[in-house]
Amino acid sequence: AEALQRLREVFDIEELPPDVLPRKKPPQFMVDLFNKVADANGITRAPGLLEGDVVRSFEDRVHVDVDQYHFYFDISAMEKGEQMLKAEFRVFKLKRTHASRRSDLKHFCKVELYELLGSGSKPQKRHLIASRLLSLYTEGWEVFNVTQTVSKWVGNSSSNHGFLITTTHAFNNRIEHNMVKFAKSQGALQATRNALLVLFTNSNKRRASSFKNPDKNDASHMPRETQIVESSSASMSRRPRAVALPSAKSQVTACHRREFYVDFHAIGWSGWIIYPSGYNAFYCRGSCLFPLGESLNATNHATVQSIVHTLKLSQDISTPCCVPDELKSLNLLYFDDKENVVLKNYKDMVATRCGCH
Repeated sequence: AEALQRLREVFDIEELPPDVLPRKKPPQFMVDLFNKVADANGITRAPGLLEGDVVRSFEDRVHVDVDQYHFYFDISAMEKGEQMLKAEFRVFKLKRTHASRRSDLKHFCKVELYELLGSGSKPQKRHLIASRLLSLYTEGWEVFNVTQTVSKWVGNSSSNHGFLITTTHAFNNRIEHNMVKFAKSQGALQATRNALLVLFTNSNKRRASSFKNPDKNDASHMPRETQIVESSSASMSRRPRAVALPSAKSQVTACHRREFYVDFHAIGWSGWIIYPSGYNAFYCRGSCLFPLGESLNATNHATVQSIVHTLKLSQDISTPCCVPDELKSLNLLYFDDKENVVLKNYKDMVATRCGCH
């Protein structure tokens, strides 16, 4: 229990989300975003591709309304202290099919996005956020920047009454409303077209601060936690074990990187983590004996330490340690406890190079 609690602290998870994966499909936008910023194992492709370290998606909570297109998103899952950088309202415009297609401007309509300022079955008070012209005969995603509006909701949840979309079409001196249709929550067939509110945020948390280095004489910390990760799952038996006791041969093996696979199924997290199913964190093992070659990526301090140890100038000086000296971040796509899909970037999770320090 203690080891799993420590693991939740590393991944910044207070409570485990429900097991929702088998009965809900994540928004395709979030899946595509994960594939853009990470490889199949969740390892960041290149730094800077993701704005902030958290992307939260919220699906529309309002059922179909014939007269008005009202969209509401419950953003209460945002964590305290989380800093919002950008907010996007994404809605799928459906193609109009019951009219002959023409190329003139009369076959464009004006679409206006409003922030609702009050609740009720037919809210009247609203604030214009954006306006644009759209063709009646095309379909696809429309993306609106709603950062300023949503930032108010973050600070005051009671002010969040959602969005309203109106459409106006002028033709032959007549004004027609709601000629353009937008996809709403209508079951599994249109699940991939549901409207989304996407927030790009910074968690402003130093996750590594809660992960303290255990005392060398205390064997109750890291080994127990690693044993949880390397559980007795049958699929784990074919991978290298991270906590095997060093043999005489391994003690004289030069510092190098070894595989260390973290299996989310073995931990019991596969029900809410969408991607990846696990990842190779790697770990460093081996000796840092004199002379330290270039392949050991030794610091000047480690080089001097190895020389002093070899010359036995001080009995208290040991050999340098074989540790990760280059790390990459890990990305997880998962369901939170309200079944929203979240993409989160975790820094310094994968050892990409080892060295003597």
